[in-house]
Amino acid sequence: MNQDMQERIVNICNKKIEQKGAEVGLSFYAFFANKNDQPELLMEVATWWIQTHKLDHFEKAIKIKRMIEQVN
Repeated sequence: MNQDMQERIVNICNKKIEQKGAEVGLSFYAFFANKNDQPELLMEVATWWIQTHKLDHFEKAIKIKRMIEQVN
C-alpha cells in the first residue's frame, strides 16, 4: 500500500476517533469517496483488509491506525 494511502487511512482514523470516540468502528470503504473512481486502490486496500489480515467488515479505527503505523 502506498504512503499516500497509509497517511489517508491514519488521518481518517484520527478524525473518526476524535468525532466518535476510541470505540468507533469503520470498514475499508471509509477511506474512499462514495464513487468508484479508484478501483485499483480500493482493491489493494480490500485485499490488505480481507485477505492479508482477515479483518471483519467493521474494525475499531484505533486498531487499523496501529496496524498501518506498524507497516512503516
